[in-house]
Amino acid sequence: MSIQDEINNLDFNNLGNASPPIKYGILAIVFIGIIAAGLYFDTQTQLTELERVEHKETKLKKEFASKADKAAKLDLYKDQLAEMKASFQAILRQLPEGTDVESLLVDVSQTGLANGLEIKKFKPSDEEKKGFYAELPISLEVSGHYHDLASFISGVAALPRIVTMHNLKLDLKKAEDKSRPSGKLQMTATAKTYRYLKEDEQ
Repeated sequence: MSIQDEINNLDFNNLGNASPPIKYGILAIVFIGIIAAGLYFDTQTQLTELERVEHKETKLKKEFASKADKAAKLDLYKDQLAEMKASFQAILRQLPEGTDVESLLVDVSQTGLANGLEIKKFKPSDEEKKGFYAELPISLEVSGHYHDLASFISGVAALPRIVTMHNLKLDLKKAEDKSRPSGKLQMTATAKTYRYLKEDEQ
């Protein structure tokens, strides 16, 4: 009987009686199947791990590129930081260590008088500490013509000491003769001046 006939008439329930070539052939197929299955499952695990590592590599390359870009610009950042520190120091020099309200009153009064305004109120409030500086609010009430008020605000902003204007409110000034308008405005505002706090005050 030929091998072809044996394969065709093979009884899987009685493989023990098969001829040696058939037995060795079946063992070889089973062996190859086991090896192939092992390689497949082992390779799948490795492929998954490879994909994870490649993803991590891509992420690390992006981080490296970002850090390399920052490192390349480090000198530029240092120069910008030095400029910012110099600007900050220049601003700090504009903040006096004392509030010196008296000289500020003179400056604001002279600015108002120079613009033809009548100063009705100049009342400092309590100082408020805010980090490295303190803020001193001052309630103001002045009256005059519109352009004079605008010039006054501009003049206060140009003072060597930092003074900012807040909560501006304009109203028509009541005339003594109620039959005709006064042509003037009354402005209420809060002027804020600042001073640098020493380390022991901070």
